[in-house]
Amino acid sequence: MPKHPTVPKVGFLSLGCPKNLVDSEVMMGILARQGYELTPHADEADVLVVNTCSFIAPAQQESVDTILEMAEHKKFGRAQRLVVAGCLVERYRAQIMEQIPEVDAVIGTGEVERILEAVRGDLQPLPAAVPDFLYHDGMPRVLSTPRHAAYIKIAEGCDHPCTFCIIPQLRGKFRSRRFESVVREAQSLAAAGVREITLIGQDTTSYGEDLGLRDGLPALLARLAEIEELAWVRFLYAYPNRVTNKLLETLAAHPRLAKYMDMPLQHASRNVLARMKRGSSGDAFLKLVERIRTTIPGVMLRTSFIVGFPGETPSDFEELCDFVRAAQFDWMGVFAYSDVDNAASYAQDGKVDTEIISDRRDKLMSLQRRISARRLKHLVGHTFPALVEGPSKDTELVWEARLEGMAPEIDGKLYLSDLVPLDGGPAARTGDIVTVEIAESHDYDLVGRVVAVQDALTASGAQAGIAQAAQAKVAPLRRVLTGAPLRVLS
Repeated sequence: MPKHPTVPKVGFLSLGCPKNLVDSEVMMGILARQGYELTPHADEADVLVVNTCSFIAPAQQESVDTILEMAEHKKFGRAQRLVVAGCLVERYRAQIMEQIPEVDAVIGTGEVERILEAVRGDLQPLPAAVPDFLYHDGMPRVLSTPRHAAYIKIAEGCDHPCTFCIIPQLRGKFRSRRFESVVREAQSLAAAGVREITLIGQDTTSYGEDLGLRDGLPALLARLAEIEELAWVRFLYAYPNRVTNKLLETLAAHPRLAKYMDMPLQHASRNVLARMKRGSSGDAFLKLVERIRTTIPGVMLRTSFIVGFPGETPSDFEELCDFVRAAQFDWMGVFAYSDVDNAASYAQDGKVDTEIISDRRDKLMSLQRRISARRLKHLVGHTFPALVEGPSKDTELVWEARLEGMAPEIDGKLYLSDLVPLDGGPAARTGDIVTVEIAESHDYDLVGRVVAVQDALTASGAQAGIAQAAQAKVAPLRRVLTGAPLRVLS
């Protein structure tokens, strides 16, 4: 085991979605357990690790740019080794090693446990294989999220045949973590001061099917809702045809389960959905949205769409716009279609011009902005529980919080104008659950005033999180931004 002060410092950079983030946290945990020191500063690192994303073309380009940027640190700075990990490796393993000579080692999504070998320089190449790695609660993990929030990956891989997606190639077949492994990890995180847990996976609504569990996700959510230290439990990425009555009834029945659902629909035109191999139609989706809102009063819904998919006609796009007007989603993301060379859609005819795609994206987002503004305006004058996030990244003069219907990082924000409750009690702190009176609404964000502290983060929980980090020989971690357009885990 490396010994201080000769222990190499490792700098981690994680790109892409929360699923990548969890992989990075596991790799950092493996290194920390072996005595390696972690640093957020590339110019301080002896070894640099870039965990890449390759889901869509912009993410792939960002990954390549980041690798090249870190290669400059190796050529002219302190770094002696550069390791590339993640999805880009699954697609371009040989090309990375051949075309970027500064890269010393590559590990794919199924080789997370080999990060120690890669950092030490004794990684031996193995024959190509379908990724099958799946972390468990016994593995070390260094959190990079704020101390009060954490992600738990409950499944890996995907079996859906969506023509625009290469996740099955990058992550392998769908496989669920063991039920009790997830529960134990959630209990451990809660004991360390985590107030909110977000369950993630390519398709969380299929959780447990491969293990023979019936209604696996509802059962897991109900079990996690029993953990008293937690305030909120949410899950991301529901597949529409997997949203069952049992799931909706479970979300409605347990106060700790966030009244929130992220359900990527991708499109509303039957024609486009068929070419995507998603099936269904806008009419069926509208009925599903109505069923969700009827079963879970006050639920906030998020979805995402792809515009400019091959074969998308002007009438297909107008059908999508009409659907968005009818569905009235609280939050929505729109992706401009981009070709991925080994996705099935790459070979489809009817490609849409990039300028048309950009115009359609702008039009759909403009439509949603007006919808979001109207829906948020209805919240003004009412009080809601909120989770205090801490000082704003834009300015420390303003603090941020989130309502139950706002997922971390992807939805709007609640800006707090006053942190002192009316009863003269202590000011709210990061991680507290507070009651907020909404004073203003904007297109995507809210402004509110704290009127009471409902549930303060206990000192013991906060200290437990600090102690846990100290045992791993790193300071409590958080995500920060550097001057480059990338996220650094620190």
